[in-house]
Amino acid sequence: MEITDKKSLKTKKAIALLLFLIYLGAISLVAQETPRTYIAVNTTEYISIDGKMNEDAWQSANWSSNFIDIEGIKKPTYPTMFKMLWDQQYMYFFAQLEEPHVWANLKQRDTIIFYNNDFEIFIDPDGDTHNYYEFEMNALNTIWDLYLSKPYRNHGYIMDGWDFKGIKTAVDINGTLNNSSDIDKGWNIEIAIPWSFTTAPGGTTKVPENEFWRINFSRVNWDFDLKNGNYYRKKDSNGKFLPEYNWVWSPQGVINMHEPEHWGYVFFSKDDSKTFTIPEDEHIKWYMYQLYRNVKNKNEQGWNLKNGKLQREAKIIKGKPVIAVLEKNNFGFDIWVKSPFTNNQLVIHTDGKFETYHEQTN
Repeated sequence: MEITDKKSLKTKKAIALLLFLIYLGAISLVAQETPRTYIAVNTTEYISIDGKMNEDAWQSANWSSNFIDIEGIKKPTYPTMFKMLWDQQYMYFFAQLEEPHVWANLKQRDTIIFYNNDFEIFIDPDGDTHNYYEFEMNALNTIWDLYLSKPYRNHGYIMDGWDFKGIKTAVDINGTLNNSSDIDKGWNIEIAIPWSFTTAPGGTTKVPENEFWRINFSRVNWDFDLKNGNYYRKKDSNGKFLPEYNWVWSPQGVINMHEPEHWGYVFFSKDDSKTFTIPEDEHIKWYMYQLYRNVKNKNEQGWNLKNGKLQREAKIIKGKPVIAVLEKNNFGFDIWVKSPFTNNQLVIHTDGKFETYHEQTN
């Protein structure tokens, strides 16, 4: 009986260990979910910003995948998709938002637009998670555009008065706006953003031909109440607004759009290329940001002192071992990796900024 119990206990322990390892593997897979990609094709056709999709270029452009809940699990109540195009002056966006009740009441530019149902674009041209741009728009074609020097976690500054100079926007309602007596189909958005928004004073505008930018899209949607036929955000029994729904193109994994490392990849194809492969170093970057978020939150488990350096056990990424090193200094810390794919040194600094130091060749 005692021998049987011992065997049974060993079996239970083995099963428990196996389940725990599977659980850890599942967490790892979720944490490293691959961001979505989209190929924006070049057009020479004149695009009229009217909220409609009449141009041949729009007709032939591919739709994005449907939006998903921001955490990447739930299916949104209403579908959302977008298309993109570009030429030498603008990048163009067209979004289709299905909605049975299209409503909005915010009319002042640069007010907090997500207090209405809205559509949002986040743009990080160089993918370093700093110096990025946010755009929001409601069904009244009221916009809010701003520049952020760093994500909120890194305590940067926000230029709320910053504008996309020369931006063109339009809304087309497939139904009636602010009319609670009928059922709508939704609303469409069309936007043209000049490339010059990234140009420094006195600098030259660079169009990212056959390059990618980190971009994400968000749709905020609210439950509503009707009072005298007017729409208002719904409140609970204590008079507090019910939480909004956050539906996004590339899932963030957390309810926070301001972790740019999760954003998708938009490739601006010049030669009508229909394929785009995320570079291997980007896969390393996702892993490094997992480590960064842990260290920033005072979780330094898994770092071991080897050869005078704090480092992790090698992690296999795209078939090659990757060793992360943590260096602490008087100003914080750096996490760096020597890429086995490019031999470049990839670094995340204590303020979250990502940098690549290229291998010097003689």
